[in-house]
This record gives sequence, C-alpha cells and structure tokens, in this order.
Amino acid sequence: MERPEITLDFSPDLHLFVAQPRRTGRSTARTDGVSSLGHVVESLGVPLTEVGELLVDGRPVAFSHVPAEGEHVAVRAVTRPQPLPGPARFLLDVHLGTLARRLRLLGVDAAYDSVDIGDAALAARSAAEQRVMLSRDRGLLRRRELWAGGYVYSHRPPEQLRDVLSRFAPPLAPWTRCTACNGELREAGKESLQGRLAAGTEKSFEVFAECTACAQVYWRGAHHARLTAIVDEAVRDFGTARPVTS
Repeated sequence: MERPEITLDFSPDLHLFVAQPRRTGRSTARTDGVSSLGHVVESLGVPLTEVGELLVDGRPVAFSHVPAEGEHVAVRAVTRPQPLPGPARFLLDVHLGTLARRLRLLGVDAAYDSVDIGDAALAARSAAEQRVMLSRDRGLLRRRELWAGGYVYSHRPPEQLRDVLSRFAPPLAPWTRCTACNGELREAGKESLQGRLAAGTEKSFEVFAECTACAQVYWRGAHHARLTAIVDEAVRDFGTARPVTS
C-alpha cells in the first residue's frame, strides 16, 4: 500500500530548521500513515517548541493529528509574546551562561549550571521545576519530558536577550537577583559586611546588596554603567519594570 503524500508550507520564521527546498513554498512529503503530524514536522527538522499552530486544509489541528493522503499542512511559528502555562521561569543549557546572567540582572528567574549535566537531566529539571528550557540544541528541545522550551536563535548575547524578552515577555525587576547563582538580593548595611570588603571598596561605596542564597555582595563598581545600559534598554523596549516589594 502506497504511503500517503501530503504537502506542507512552513512559516518564514521556521525556514532555519528545514532543508533549502522546503523554504520556497509548498513541498511534498510521504508519511507512514500512522505517525502524528507533530512527529512528521519534527522529522523534517522543526522542534515542536517552535510551532505555534498546525493548519490542515485551513483548519487548526492538534499535533496528534494523523495526516491523510492529499492534505495540505501549514506550519506556523509561535506567536509573540507567547503565552505560557505558568510563570515565566527559565532553565538555560551550559552554552548560554552570558544570557543567564543578563536575565538575572533584569530580575528574571533563570536557572543555569556551568557544568554540562546532559540533555536527560536538563529535560527532567525543566519538567520538575516547570521551567522553560532555552537552548540552541534542537535535539534537546525535541525531548518529550520538557515542560516548555524555546530555541535561542542568535549566537550573540545582546540578540539572545532581545529574543527571549520579546518572545516570553517576562516581568522585569532589575537589580533584584544574584547574577552568580539566581538567588534574591537584599539590602546590606556596610557595618554588616565588615571584614568581607576590600579596604578600597569599603571606603569608596555606601550602598550594598547581598545575595540571600550565596552571600555574594554587590555594589556600584566599575561595571555599573555598562550593566545599567543593558537594564535601561531592556526596560525601554520590553516594558516598565515591576515594582520591587520586600
């Protein structure tokens, strides 16, 4: 029995994932007659985390739909901002350390480990903690255990940050998270930090914050202007920072 043949077209935002012949309009594919449409789309290179809607002959269908002979499938990209089934909390793979630190700078909950724990462990953590898995690894984003996921399209941290903020629209609360460990910051008086600051730092600065998780101490040092520029641009382009409550 001949396998069913379907036609597909992919949204331009998904052309990155498919072979060149599928980027120019309609293309054909033969299915096995039993696999879901989601499986077919993934087999052609597109992680389902990047698919917003599947239309079969103009009507929306679930990923579980089994395509039949002659059906036309339109594969649409996710809409922005993308709704999430829970709070905008993230998990980043080992290659996205700079992005993790910039998200934390903005007060976004961004879990990250500099040690590669493997795809299976990352997917399990995404599910257990209900975190959006951010990665440039398409194989990782195809894992069924993921709670939610998002492909990071750029190699460059500034563009990566804009990509994540425009896609998921997390609430911003700059200067409230530790960029080293993701813990929450609290104000710290200079007297409580005696013996932990270099003499020059203690003499030159009056305002300090301390991480409630790892005890890292922060002050407005040499890098503050550069970090402020990152914060100001993000708040300007992606919404007003939410009030910080104690």
